[in-house]
Amino acid sequence: MINIRGTVLTLHPLFVIVMLASVITGRFLELLTLFVIVFIHELGHAGAAIAMGFKVRSIQMLPFGGVAVIEDDGRMNASRELIIALAGPLQNGIMIGMAWLCQISGIGDASFLSYVIQGNLLIALFNLLPIPPLDGGKVLQALISLVIPYHAMLLWSARTGMICSLFMIGYGLYPLLSGDGVRLNLLMIGLFLAYSNFEDHRNVPYRFMRFLVNRNGVYEHQQERIGAASPIVADYSKPLDDIMRLFKREKYHLIYVTDRQGGLLAVVPEQHVIASYFASDRPPWSA
Repeated sequence: MINIRGTVLTLHPLFVIVMLASVITGRFLELLTLFVIVFIHELGHAGAAIAMGFKVRSIQMLPFGGVAVIEDDGRMNASRELIIALAGPLQNGIMIGMAWLCQISGIGDASFLSYVIQGNLLIALFNLLPIPPLDGGKVLQALISLVIPYHAMLLWSARTGMICSLFMIGYGLYPLLSGDGVRLNLLMIGLFLAYSNFEDHRNVPYRFMRFLVNRNGVYEHQQERIGAASPIVADYSKPLDDIMRLFKREKYHLIYVTDRQGGLLAVVPEQHVIASYFASDRPPWSA
């Protein structure tokens, strides 16, 4: 574990075992090259986050990739999430371009440069798969959060991520039906993605509460960019948590409270609903 200006770099124990095994099998250079490619990919995420003022808590190197853990202080909107997610594959694209220029210029070993290009292409394309927590999944989450409520996005992405992960696990185990060996790499990646999405689904209430807590601070600094308020019409007996689950990520909401006949009782800004929920769970329009 290495601490660099508050960012912790960690190596998964299994990754160390794989590295040692590569020395024995004579594949150390290939694995080291992939390690450097993945590390630069993760530095792309971390560099983009730091440039926008976010704290990078850690960069974790796993046997089949890496994860940059970025602290969300409530300023993480969809556009910033898109930039950070795409910054990783962008590094792969830059490395492919540099290796290709070296190839056509006759600089370096041609076979090694081909391996670098293939490795970067594989890592970039894999990470762009639309499965959380891969980069493509984060891009999809950011785009969907502009259309549907944030709570629904959290649930949708975790559940679809688990389904896609199970398909990957099934594809990794499929050769067993014909008596062949399993596709170990796919199986390990599928298991990791399934576990990650299971944890995401389990933590949806916590992530949604953090989203609500950060709402006031975000809108104080971004009122001009958000624009006109988005209305939510709700019956006066509707629970507060059900109303808040209709909040969208980059919209400011006014809640139009109606009686059973559809008559308007009150117009309440969203921060009053959030404050009432955390204070006493009593609606701000109740006596």
